[in-house]
Amino acid sequence: MIDCGLFQGDEADGGAANQAINFSLRGIDALIVPHVHIDHVGRIPALLAAGFNGPIYCTCPTSLLLSVVLEDAMKIGVTRNRGLVNRTLAQMRSQLVALPYLHWAEVAAGDGCSVRVKLHNAGHILGAAYVSCQLRGAQWPGGRHKVVLSGDLGAPHSPLLAAPRPPYGCDTLVLESTYGDRLHEGRRQRRARLAAVIKRAIADNGVVLIPAFSIGRTQELLYEIESLLHRGQLPAVDIVVDSPLAAKFTALYRQLKVYWDAEAKGKLRAGRHPLAFEQLLTVDSHQDHLKMVGYLPQRKRPTIVLAASGMCSGGRIVNYLKALLGDPRTDIIFVGYQARGTPGRAILQYADSHGWVQLDRQRYTINAAVTVMAGYSAHADQRDLLNFATRMRKPPSCIKLIHGDSDAKQVLQGKLQTALPACRVVVAT
Repeated sequence: MIDCGLFQGDEADGGAANQAINFSLRGIDALIVPHVHIDHVGRIPALLAAGFNGPIYCTCPTSLLLSVVLEDAMKIGVTRNRGLVNRTLAQMRSQLVALPYLHWAEVAAGDGCSVRVKLHNAGHILGAAYVSCQLRGAQWPGGRHKVVLSGDLGAPHSPLLAAPRPPYGCDTLVLESTYGDRLHEGRRQRRARLAAVIKRAIADNGVVLIPAFSIGRTQELLYEIESLLHRGQLPAVDIVVDSPLAAKFTALYRQLKVYWDAEAKGKLRAGRHPLAFEQLLTVDSHQDHLKMVGYLPQRKRPTIVLAASGMCSGGRIVNYLKALLGDPRTDIIFVGYQARGTPGRAILQYADSHGWVQLDRQRYTINAAVTVMAGYSAHADQRDLLNFATRMRKPPSCIKLIHGDSDAKQVLQGKLQTALPACRVVVAT
């Protein structure tokens, strides 16, 4: 099995239903975790509780990050019983098998067939992988069939991370389609636009709110903001990271710098600290968080706040939105995908009309300026997805599109069918 995550936005039923393991475990010999975002790992505690005791394969960085993600997810959505959380995490760790990139490992065998897998760098977040599965058995022509599952692919030239490279080839490609209908800005252009947006936003000494996922997006933004400050492209401004989880992940990112790309390693050799610089303030305790929320509307100094969740559906960003959405000096910068049914999508939809958004069952008027910078998404865009599929030496004979809105899937399906006319491209439901 690949992934065992929570649904998000309109796909989420909420509560226990979103946690439920509503499928049989029969025949599931192993779980493969491509990366640690909650929509890919959030139901692992429920899977263990349902009786799964097989190996859980992932990359070495993911094996370190996974415990932090699941501990936080269990406390918020499952239980605050410390003993239960600890027992679940201990069981999960006992089943983890960390694999280096580009290393074949047999994960299942029996009844005349076998499966071996190889994890490739996906460039999505630190430790993210796409998965090559080599299936062997008499049911396949020639006795074998290769499936590549993309997981979430990253965009080339993302801060800190090396770009993903397509495999030599496969028979079936299961491909994400999050941004299958659009293109991102280039890194140079989006960094210049980020600087311009921040300069404009802080000209009136207002607050810039950036809803950002605790892992991946927060670290990439800190990296880019440090670059802008270092080059003198931003005036003096305080940067607040208000997320204990993001702080933990940032520390782990620093610990795992051996997995950074060449540019980031070069900055370290030059004595710079792109994830720990002078203007950066981390808010930890809930009490300090509430003080910051109450203090910022009265403050006369520009401040950038990065807080989770990235889709404004929970976490500390919600309190900032309640306090600051009605202030026209506030700017909100969305740097990632906003799923249908989330407050983030509602803010995007109704900002121009000064409409409202519902947060914790109360309506809040949107007077803040809203900017979208999809170029900072950790997902590949349409061009990147096409390149991944078409630049294999042995193109797939079948592509199945997953993990995207229906419009994005259908647009990407048409593009892929044109580029690979001999390939059957289907939209998975």
